Amino acid sequence: MTAAVGSRAPDFTTRNQHGEQIRLSQYAGRPVVLVFYPYAFSGVCTSELAALRDRPALLRAAEFLAVSCDPMFTLRAYADAERLEFGLLTDFWPHGAIASSYGVFDPARGAARRGTFVIDAAGVIRWTVLNPNPDARNPDDYAAALAELGADLL
Repeated sequence: MTAAVGSRAPDFTTRNQHGEQIRLSQYAGRPVVLVFYPYAFSGVCTSELAALRDRPALLRAAEFLAVSCDPMFTLRAYADAERLEFGLLTDFWPHGAIASSYGVFDPARGAARRGTFVIDAAGVIRWTVLNPNPDARNPDDYAAALAELGADLL
């Protein structure tokens, strides 16, 4: 079951593409957009994350954290190759634990499904979407959800 709008976002600790320890709750006081994606270097995932990369005003409006089950070193190579400067978080081990806590882990594929969660400054999920593979998400939807939280997107 997907984590519901109005519920507290499940906290987690993991590493980003630089090996730094990241805890979701460290971003308290600022909106967070969690973007779960299946695989680094895949076509649809790359187009989705590049669309975010190319929208600096959107990236300033919240902390964007992209989560996949890929190992940290793969995420570093992916971030470097695609010039992704926001956090790419590993859900490699325990495999899929973060995606499972949000209800977006696909055990048959061993990967996250295409789920997004907009979390307010108090840590409450305010908007979510789950797209079927291979349907790409629209970053305009993130912008609309953040605008409802009062984010300045200029």
